[in-house]
Amino acid sequence: MKKYFAELVGTMVLTLLGCGTAVSLNCGSDTASVVGTAIAFGLAVVAMAYTIGGISGCHINPAITLGVFASGRLSCKDTIWYIVAQVIGAIIGAAILAGIVATSPGLAGGTTTGANACAAGQMNGLIVEIVLTTIFVLVVLGATSKTNGATNNFAGLAIGLSLILIHLVGIHYTGTSVNPARSIGPAIFEGGQAGKDLWVFIVGPFVGGLLAAGIWALISGECCKKCESEK
Repeated sequence: MKKYFAELVGTMVLTLLGCGTAVSLNCGSDTASVVGTAIAFGLAVVAMAYTIGGISGCHINPAITLGVFASGRLSCKDTIWYIVAQVIGAIIGAAILAGIVATSPGLAGGTTTGANACAAGQMNGLIVEIVLTTIFVLVVLGATSKTNGATNNFAGLAIGLSLILIHLVGIHYTGTSVNPARSIGPAIFEGGQAGKDLWVFIVGPFVGGLLAAGIWALISGECCKKCESEK
């Protein structure tokens, strides 16, 4: 149970601090707010990676969990409970943020909870989320692979920094989710367009996670090894 609770806490912190920064900085209004929000999400991941990484692996993202499962590194049972814990954690994080904003609405320049929305349409948003999630999960799979030897001790840093870069690219298009749980929590409290676009931020990251698992299997040679063992 401690693994699942760690994922719940980690996703709660990511949602609260990442979306909280987006709200406080009125993300998208200027370049500084975009950069600040991107850094916040990346640093939140780095912080949690070194806090709960030794307990649960610090997925704090259903897309990563699905990618890890597809790569054969996680059981079906753990995959299900990881995702459940992540969604609950994101909802709690969004609820805390909504409560904070409600105490002084005038201090929050952005939306109520920092929910995602597709600025250029749902299909465009879907493509953006698939591509960015594929890259992000691929970094996660590679950085945490045993083939990297001692360098995987710095996996948390690599993952957090890559998330900053991904946010810098995608914020103006979708707000950059690449994480279904992190989108579900805020959408519950935001509603409106965020609720209508929510399917994009669930389907896109899951598809991206599976694509990343397939690409990593080819890069690492795990796919070839499996074929040879079956022969």
